[in-house]
Amino acid sequence: MKEITVENLFTLKTPIIIDIRSPIEFKDGAIPGAINVPLFSDEERHEIGIIYKHEGQAAAKWRAMELVSPKIPELLHTIKGHHTNGELVIHCWRGGMRSNAVVTFLEFAGIYAWRLIGGYKAYRHHILEKIPTIIPQNAVVLHGMTGVGKTEVLKLLKQRSYPILDLEEMAGHRGSIFGTIGLGEGHNQKTFDSLLFKGLQEIQGSNYFLVEAESKRIGKAVQPEDLMDIKFKGINIYIHSPLEQRVQQLISEYVLPYENEPWYESKILSNMEKVLKRVRDLEVRNKLLSYLDEKNYYELIRILLEHYYDPRYDHARQEYEGEFFDIFADNPVDAAEKVEKKLTDLSFRPQIETNKFM
Repeated sequence: MKEITVENLFTLKTPIIIDIRSPIEFKDGAIPGAINVPLFSDEERHEIGIIYKHEGQAAAKWRAMELVSPKIPELLHTIKGHHTNGELVIHCWRGGMRSNAVVTFLEFAGIYAWRLIGGYKAYRHHILEKIPTIIPQNAVVLHGMTGVGKTEVLKLLKQRSYPILDLEEMAGHRGSIFGTIGLGEGHNQKTFDSLLFKGLQEIQGSNYFLVEAESKRIGKAVQPEDLMDIKFKGINIYIHSPLEQRVQQLISEYVLPYENEPWYESKILSNMEKVLKRVRDLEVRNKLLSYLDEKNYYELIRILLEHYYDPRYDHARQEYEGEFFDIFADNPVDAAEKVEKKLTDLSFRPQIETNKFM
C-alpha cells in the first residue's frame, strides 16, 4: 500500500484528494479542493459510534462491514470517475480503518492510490504549525471607510500579479453585520485556516503581501496573532472616496444581486435589529426604521454610513503603527490604479511567479 505524509502531499503536482469522511465531517473542515466521497452517511457513522460505545470494537467493525459491502462497486466507480490526470490521495479523519479499507478495495480493482498518513487530523496539525512560518514579514494594509471597495481593489491588484491575501473571501464574510448576505453562513475556523494556508502557499516567495484592514475576528473566524502583528506594523494606504460613490458601491454589492431573493427582506430586517440596538440617537433610529419600511435601501445605507459605520472606523485604525498614505479615488478601479502607483513609489513590485505548492 502506498502511503504519503502531509508534508509530501504538497509536493505532488496534481493531487486528486478524495475525502471519504461523512458529509458532516467534511462540512466541518476539509483540505481545499478535496472531493467528498463518503464511506458512511452521517446517520450510519452515528450508528457505528453508538455500537462501538455500547458493544465494543468488534461489533462496530461488523456493522460497518454490513453497511459498506453493498456500496463498494458504486464507491469505486465514483472514485474512478474523479481519477483523471493526477495522483489519487485517499484520506479519512486519522488515516485509519476507513482510508485503509478504501485504498485496499481500489488496489483490488487495479486503481492505485496514496493513503494520507494521519488523515485530516495530521493535515490540520501541519497547517497550524506552518502558517506562522510562511507569512511574509512585510504587509501593505488597505484602509478606508465602508463602501470604498477595498476588496474589489485587492481583486484588481491580484489580476496584476500582486501578492494578495483576501481574508474576507477566506472567512466567507465581508466583515460587517451584513457580511454574510448572499454568502451563506460564513466559514468556520477550520475552513478559514485551510484557505489561509492555501493563500499563503500561493504567494510563497514574495517578501510582502497586500491585505485589507480587518478586526481580528471576521465572522466566525479569528486571524492568527502572527498575522495581526505583521499587519499592525505594516505600511498603510488609506483610500478615500465620495459618500455617494460608497453608497452606490454597497448597493451593487448588497442589494442589486439579491433584493428579489425570497430570503432577502428577512435577512436585512434581522441584521438591522442588531444595528438598531446600538443606535442611541432617536432621530437617526426613526429614519432608519422609516427607510427600512419603505425598502429605500439607498437612503438606508447612506444613513448607516454617516451615523453608524464611519464614526466607528477611525477608532480601529489607531491600532496600526506604520506610516499612513492617503489616496483619493472616484471608484475602486481608480483606487486600484492609484494604489499600484503608490506601491511602485514604495518599491513594492508585482510578484513575477506564483508558487502553489511547498
